Amino acid sequence: MKNRQAIIFATLVLTFTAAGAQAQSGADTYKSKCAMCHAADGSGSTPAGKSMKTPSLLAPDIVSKSDADMIDVTKSGKGKMPAYSGKLTDPQIKDVIAYMRTLQKK
Repeated sequence: MKNRQAIIFATLVLTFTAAGAQAQSGADTYKSKCAMCHAADGSGSTPAGKSMKTPSLLAPDIVSKSDADMIDVTKSGKGKMPAYSGKLTDPQIKDVIAYMRTLQKK
């Protein structure tokens, strides 16, 4: 019984550690690629964001977009936002979108 409990505990620890690493990956990528325009809080209130009229990620019309739409914009670019296809991997883009969703819930 103790072995089974130890295996379950180890599995849970590994699962939560992997989830935390994934969230950190999205946060790190956001900070290095997105925050300069979209701001650390997603508001778009940086000097670069203001000058390029970067939309707030917190705006209802952005919040209501599906993850697939957000992934498409990230890959293809939109307006003055560059395309990140080929610059970020699909998992990195998904992690960034997941991180952006956490900003929208604050």
